Amino acid sequence: MSDPTTNAGQEATVRDADITVRVSAAADPAAVRAARLGLLLRALRDGGPRSRSRLAEETGLTRTVASGLVEELTELGLVSCGDTASRGAGRPGVQVRLVGGAVCGVGAEINVDHLAVVAVDLAGSVIAEARRGIDGRRLPPEEVLDELAGMVADALAEARTAGTTVAAITIGVAGLVDAATQLVVFAPNLGWRDIDVAAEVRTRLAAAVPGAPVPAVRVANEATLAATAELDPADPDRADMVVLYGEVGLGGAVVSGGRVALGRHGWAGEIGHLQVDLRGRRCGCGRTGCWETVVGLRALLEAATDPDDPVRDPALTLEERLATLVERARLADGRTLSALGEVGTWLGTGAAALVNTLNPGTVVLSGYYAVLGEWLRPAVEARLATDVLAPGSGGTRVTISSFGPTAAVRGGALASLEPVLSDPTAIAELPELHGGAR
Repeated sequence: MSDPTTNAGQEATVRDADITVRVSAAADPAAVRAARLGLLLRALRDGGPRSRSRLAEETGLTRTVASGLVEELTELGLVSCGDTASRGAGRPGVQVRLVGGAVCGVGAEINVDHLAVVAVDLAGSVIAEARRGIDGRRLPPEEVLDELAGMVADALAEARTAGTTVAAITIGVAGLVDAATQLVVFAPNLGWRDIDVAAEVRTRLAAAVPGAPVPAVRVANEATLAATAELDPADPDRADMVVLYGEVGLGGAVVSGGRVALGRHGWAGEIGHLQVDLRGRRCGCGRTGCWETVVGLRALLEAATDPDDPVRDPALTLEERLATLVERARLADGRTLSALGEVGTWLGTGAAALVNTLNPGTVVLSGYYAVLGEWLRPAVEARLATDVLAPGSGGTRVTISSFGPTAAVRGGALASLEPVLSDPTAIAELPELHGGAR
């Protein structure tokens, strides 16, 4: 197969199952090289170990070019070669595999009732993880950010102890994040406006270990990050999907053509504030009858429990609360099952409107919906069957996230790895390699 990136002066295409990168071979050969290296790294991450010849065949590169790129990735410490694999009657091929622990991304999440941090390496292994319950509505932003920065600092220390370079830190927030300025413009359930979360966390990390390098810090909407975790190049139905991320409220994200839709300012996906009940309750955003007022965790808890029920204790982690609800549902507690049925029906009502509008291949129940998916999915599917105009629910299937409440923070970790996946040579510029951390 010919190498599609060798024609100088023409547009070059580097292709993969889920990405297409076009660069000018004449104007920027370094960009071509970076795209090729990233292409191979993604192929190994998504498909596992394989031979150089198979990598070349799957990516459209010549074997000579692929072999040279593998050598460069080996020198960068990102891949290793060994363990031959049989190729039938021919000679066995040497397997190329990721060195997962070479670099990791850190994801963090600020939600109304919890903070979370996770460090994930290139191979998807968890290096560090922590989650704490908070009462984000009552705590001032400064205290929330103090707590989060401490958790991130602990994760950085664990990564350095493991000898892993930290690529970046990505923080998910339940609110509007301006993609250009990185400002948290409005987080309705937290009551935050115009807070530079990235700068605040950087300042705290720098103060925690004076003189130590601080990785790049970015901020994104938590549901957008949850959708990042749900992307799967091997599943064509997930190339076009809607992710419903249930927390205290409801976050959402739309994936089109394998990419998360951000909109002009990065504010796409605020589906929790679609108005579904004009005579309903007041939302944290100030309007009445938003979708999240009938499907958020707050709505479920109020329907399923009394105000003095221990499950409402803000000191509990989300997992502890959900474990109690799951136990009650399995014991066939009438009030719990009734509440789940009501939330599931409202969830399906809104989902049907999105399916009619977008015709996705998949609707993913993520966040707390995943933990309770056994009881919520039937009601969602029933509403799709009756409310979607196209036959067979428009061909849309409802699936349950395997990440559940950890989807957003894991998506943050994956987003933090993106600079290395886009240009593996960037690992040489990461602060850990030059700051004496390892």
